[in-house]
Amino acid sequence: MTSGWHDDESRWIDRRMALAQEWDDLVERARELPGFEDFLRPPKVELLLDAAVDGPVVVLNVSRWRCDALIVTTTGIEVVELNGLTAEDVAENTQRYLDALLGTGTGEEPTSFARAVAAYQAGRDRREETLHEITEWLWDRVTGPVLDRLGPVDRLWWCPTGLLTLLPVHGAGYHRPADRTSGRCVVDRVVSSYTPTLRALHELRGERATAGAARLMFVGAGDVLDLPRLHAVRLERDLLAGTFGDDLDRYEGDDGTVGAVLDALGGYRWVHFSCHGLQDLDDPSRAGFVLRDGVATIRQISERQYAGEFAFLSACRTATGGLHLPDEAITLAAALNYTGFRRVVGTLWSVDQTVAADVTRAVYTALTAGGSFDPTRSAYALHDAVLAVRADPDRSLVDWLPFVHSGL
Repeated sequence: MTSGWHDDESRWIDRRMALAQEWDDLVERARELPGFEDFLRPPKVELLLDAAVDGPVVVLNVSRWRCDALIVTTTGIEVVELNGLTAEDVAENTQRYLDALLGTGTGEEPTSFARAVAAYQAGRDRREETLHEITEWLWDRVTGPVLDRLGPVDRLWWCPTGLLTLLPVHGAGYHRPADRTSGRCVVDRVVSSYTPTLRALHELRGERATAGAARLMFVGAGDVLDLPRLHAVRLERDLLAGTFGDDLDRYEGDDGTVGAVLDALGGYRWVHFSCHGLQDLDDPSRAGFVLRDGVATIRQISERQYAGEFAFLSACRTATGGLHLPDEAITLAAALNYTGFRRVVGTLWSVDQTVAADVTRAVYTALTAGGSFDPTRSAYALHDAVLAVRADPDRSLVDWLPFVHSGL
């Protein structure tokens, strides 16, 4: 009996060794293929530095031991220790941030219309105050030290990790009326974009063919399931029809199904989604665009490869990932970046429909100012559009802070 047990164990060890050798052989064969020389190897430093060719990339690292910002430029990597930041503070403020966004009521059942209005306003005021506190904390502990070390810079890319991926790093600062001229705001100092990783940004800069003809794919779904009707879909569709004319293809109604949209997406350089966005904090791969017959999920999008230049995601929560694997940056915006769209505009939470339409109009007006559509300055166009909303005395942090740009 003992001999048989040892024989089984020996066969099991031999099998493991054979499989390990087979794995090594397959990896070596893969590395012999053109373009796969570094398959499963850590990226080379030269590759990482090249990601910063158009501006610094700031990797924000949070751990229980210490927190740092790694400023990546074409000449090297500089470490800025974030002395005032701890993993515990990040976790606490992330929880406060999510509580503020997900729960705006008073906890009491309104018994009249007047009380319902008062409850809504009280919830909005609490959310606004929490956002002010979070963005001020982010400035003091994270972005302020980074920008002070960098000095004057036109544009940079944020690459947050951990729970910081859920927070509005691009909007860090002091935004109360009394602080508007203090200069302690990211939006007053630099144009911000995001990237899920340095490698992803490097690959977006690579030489490749673009998809199809220079046309815009409009995906609209304003009246689906039991969700609130989106009047902004019609406003955005009419705006884009006036801008692109015959160069606009509409995917709505029976033409806007999940299968039709996913099949067509690879044939367009530019795409505009105007619909509800679905988010799942526990399983972010289930997030997606709510269309005519279901949800086009991150998992489905990530199964394909595209060669697009620009995607405008006028849908809620398209740039927010999950709680359990935040480092993986599983968002709709990141999925489109990873699968080939070079520039993506997304949102962190539900956006006022009028504001969404205004931002859409401002962005496309700026990108067609030269007589043809040029998305290469989309980060600057979104930045200017957001500043215009921020300057409106009738608008607040809740209205402009959710808009983000990722990619080139």
